[in-house]
Amino acid sequence: MTRLILRRLLLMVPTLLLVSLLIFMLSEILPGDVARTILGQYATPEQVQALNTEMGADKPIVERYAAWLGHFVTGNWGTSPITDLKVAPQVVDALGNSLLLAGLALVVIIPLSILLGVLAGLRKDSLLDRGITISTLSLTVIPEFVSGVILLVIFAVTLKWLPVQALAPPGSSLPTRLYYLILPAIPLMFIELGYIARMARVGTVEVLARPYIRTAVLKGLPRRRVVFGHVLRNAMVPTVTVIGSQIGWLVGGLVVVETLFGYPGIGKLLVDAAKTHDVLVLEAGVLLVAVIYMLSNLTADVIVALLDPRARQRA
Repeated sequence: MTRLILRRLLLMVPTLLLVSLLIFMLSEILPGDVARTILGQYATPEQVQALNTEMGADKPIVERYAAWLGHFVTGNWGTSPITDLKVAPQVVDALGNSLLLAGLALVVIIPLSILLGVLAGLRKDSLLDRGITISTLSLTVIPEFVSGVILLVIFAVTLKWLPVQALAPPGSSLPTRLYYLILPAIPLMFIELGYIARMARVGTVEVLARPYIRTAVLKGLPRRRVVFGHVLRNAMVPTVTVIGSQIGWLVGGLVVVETLFGYPGIGKLLVDAAKTHDVLVLEAGVLLVAVIYMLSNLTADVIVALLDPRARQRA
């Protein structure tokens, strides 16, 4: 297990370097000019050039990349030239908000989707299986903005059961913050339900077809013992892998939901940064999301290794 974790961590280093290079290069080709954005459209070319020189924007790209990466690693993410605010608190606070929203959705959807997937797999080709498969896949294809608007109209505007906005008042307790996040979390649950439930179903069906399961049944073991002692442990291997990848997607892919509900998460922050050409916020935010994505996949690999000893042998 230790070897597996160390190997994954070592593989993350070159991957993060490549990702950081891509992020930096993409931010460089964004349309617009930071100095022009700061000074406004009536600034003279000389004033724009002077500000670019002051910010170091006219230095060679290799030198700027090395300086930015060094500052990121050391935690000195600088100050946004657009908002004149420290980059680190902006990105970390927005990421914390997104993690809270994604965490609420995952806490509900993971056990529910696994339960539905396992039930469908145990009753393969039955009416229950078809009902679960069709309903979960139908929810998956509904765009977040469509389900979000429908939920807003029904539960916030018409019934007034839930608040319209997702951000709780300043100083609110954790339960209050979670209450405000119920409505925006539901569209995320719709999207994730089909993926995770389908993987749980596929894993269950595959495990049920293996010889040792048939042997256990022929020996007369109770069905409950077969399911909980043999099926679930092995059926969860592909499901855990999918959940690990979906965590990274949730954290970085909340733009639609955060925009619709006015929630200051990392997705909304990155979109706003791209619009205003706030390069420092954009680079730091995207790279931090990449780190979260890799750590979630590392956690999934560790859980898979705990469930399947063969994974530790392959490490």
